[in-house]
Amino acid sequence: MVDPFGRGINYLRVSVTDRCDFRCVYCMAEQMTFLPKKELLTLEELDRLCTVFIGLGVKKLRLTGGEPLVRRNIMALINGLGRHLRSGALDELTLTTNGSQLEKFSGELVSAGVRRVNVSVDTLDPDKFAAITRWGRFDQVMAGIEAAREAGLQVKINAVALKDQTEHEIDDMIRWCGRRGFDLTLIETMPMGDIGGEERLDQYLPLSDLRRRIEERWTLDETSYRTGGPARYATIRETGTRLGFITPMTHNFCESCNRVRLTCTGMLYMCLGQDDSADLRDVLRANPDDDAPVVTAVEEAIGRKPKGHDFLIDRDHTGPAVKRHMSVTGG
Repeated sequence: MVDPFGRGINYLRVSVTDRCDFRCVYCMAEQMTFLPKKELLTLEELDRLCTVFIGLGVKKLRLTGGEPLVRRNIMALINGLGRHLRSGALDELTLTTNGSQLEKFSGELVSAGVRRVNVSVDTLDPDKFAAITRWGRFDQVMAGIEAAREAGLQVKINAVALKDQTEHEIDDMIRWCGRRGFDLTLIETMPMGDIGGEERLDQYLPLSDLRRRIEERWTLDETSYRTGGPARYATIRETGTRLGFITPMTHNFCESCNRVRLTCTGMLYMCLGQDDSADLRDVLRANPDDDAPVVTAVEEAIGRKPKGHDFLIDRDHTGPAVKRHMSVTGG
């Protein structure tokens, strides 16, 4: 698949549920109204759509949420998708998770063919962790990360850089990841969805500023290392691990975008920061025994993929750039 700007699309991110057992302050309001279950794709429909995309050239598949591991019977989907790894049609099947369920599922994930997971951890302070996640339990996440390590999963830590909340902990996070051999990726907060009275401008920390401060204490060597996503990495000379930067606000990564996002309701978003979408659920259900119309719908959607997003946070733009939450589109 090639979009109108000549970018090859080989990476699909799939939100398998909009539900989550956390309520992170930059992601959603504490009192969320989630989608009716009847609107969600079944696990069989998710498998079918993923298989269509793999047939069209997707080589990397990431399951997200919400929290993907809270979806009932999620391992049935993951085990099923593992067949594409064994056949060689898919290069990588991975997850982004908050870590709360890793102690339960790490062994099964490895057996299914998953080799790498991204775990969202914004702070190593248990009290601050509870404040940021609202419902999260720090000890549970740490136990999950350790279980993932013991099972043989490669762990990468994702941390949203939050102004005045976590920006002063980055050194501790670098040391902690370095001791455990984890790569760390820092992410700018993005203006998606109503977050219940929280001010985006109060949360937003430009990573260009943070990187300059990091480089006062750590030696960052540029690297061409890529994982297929938007992060740009440097190697931290003192630890030997990598530090990634995802900068949708200060330096967007649109020129090299190779991915699209599928929601748990079957909506295909060609860009995280745009509202244009394609309803694949209706096509899928109208053609239960024929994937050709689904293929056509996907190809037409890829033909509309925009050049980039329009994210902006400043004193004149403090609300969401798009109304849907990150948990709906898939983090």
